[in-house]
Amino acid sequence: MKLIIEKNIPFIQGLLDGMADVEYLAPEDITPETMRDADALITRTRTRCDAALLEGSRCRFIATATIGTDHIDLDYCRARGITVANAPGCNAPAVAQYVFASILAYRKAFGLARDVSDVDGCDSRLSNMSLAVVGVGNVGSIVARWGEGLGMRVLRVDPLRAMAEGPAGFSTLADAAREADVITFHTPLTRDGYCPTYHMADAVFFNTLERKPLVINSARGPVVDNAALVEAIDGGKVRAAAIDCWEGEPGISPALLERAFIATPHIAGYSREGKIRATSMALDAICGFFALPHVSPLETVGFPVPDHPAPHEISASYNPLADTAALRLNPSAFEALRNGYNYRPEVR
Repeated sequence: MKLIIEKNIPFIQGLLDGMADVEYLAPEDITPETMRDADALITRTRTRCDAALLEGSRCRFIATATIGTDHIDLDYCRARGITVANAPGCNAPAVAQYVFASILAYRKAFGLARDVSDVDGCDSRLSNMSLAVVGVGNVGSIVARWGEGLGMRVLRVDPLRAMAEGPAGFSTLADAAREADVITFHTPLTRDGYCPTYHMADAVFFNTLERKPLVINSARGPVVDNAALVEAIDGGKVRAAAIDCWEGEPGISPALLERAFIATPHIAGYSREGKIRATSMALDAICGFFALPHVSPLETVGFPVPDHPAPHEISASYNPLADTAALRLNPSAFEALRNGYNYRPEVR
């Protein structure tokens, strides 16, 4: 069996080498030619898995060491009999860490904290703020729970869940535009079907904002219309933005980079624990599919997610402004900063 593994996936080197003919390749080297005689692929989001890559190959299985699957043509894979596995929830605690570190940094920088009771000059509770969580899946559920635990009024916006479960307990995007001090996006990227998320936050949405919120995108770049967000910041509809996922990565918008309060190279979920979970889930999937002996990373972690860590614990665990400074210093190094990122520990 021949297996292609993207070489930037951590904690996986050597684990499958004795069971398959393994090639570790950079994303740009995963081509139709290299996939031609491959039986399986383990990848990340930078490899577009579709007919252009896979037609004529003997690939039967794809594992992505990521939550999302929008880089995989699922309809094509289904029609070709290619099994696809992802890693749902693997980095959810890390993304929650990113979101609340961004909120706390924003409150401090914009003078929104009411007292200095915490070591960071932030309220011990965020009870004077409302938080809209758009997309309440694995990540959004943790973000919502942490927000409520920290005293925030939380609006859960998830049209698909509201349709399936009933509207009780859910808010709308219009509610978020009217009532939220912070709006954070945690949806997959979809372009059709019920409530597509492509440019969900567009010029029309930004023009309806009433509270000049902090807008956070750590989901997928095109969920937020980047050009419209620049105009919303310039026009005073959005007070600040924390952008981890960008349209056109790695060629990101210079205008948005200049205006964003926090600007990071798609690393919101890049915790050490999250990466170990993702690799473990990809290994479990491929070993199960091909009936291989089970292997796992030398380090193991579970899903130890705190109910709601204290603000000073979150701020001490991660400073998004440091990653912002690195990206602003060299925007062309977006991929290098991402691929060479020093995985941070999650909040304990």
